[in-house]
Amino acid sequence: MGRKKGVAEFEESPPDDFDPSNPYKDPVAMLEMREHIVREKWIAIEKAKILRERLRWCYRVEGVNHHQKCRHLVEQYLESTRGIGWGKDHRPHSFHGPKVEAVESEE
Repeated sequence: MGRKKGVAEFEESPPDDFDPSNPYKDPVAMLEMREHIVREKWIAIEKAKILRERLRWCYRVEGVNHHQKCRHLVEQYLESTRGIGWGKDHRPHSFHGPKVEAVESEE
């Protein structure tokens, strides 16, 4: 007797029957949607942790040249941390959402 070897199987896509305008209509779909959102946030957090470790390694290896050599990792890390928080740190909502590209108005 032992544990089963293998990977846990779960649905990776959001539930099809979830209605965002009336989330309490189907409680099962609401819970599945909540689990989906939490799972996606945890995946994004772990990706950011991996990038942070790569950035630390790059800073340590490159020394004084880290400004030029590690710039791409800094940009990836900052982009990966944008919008993955849980919203409890009292930052403005613009910092929590996905990056909004500046739209140039033609005047």
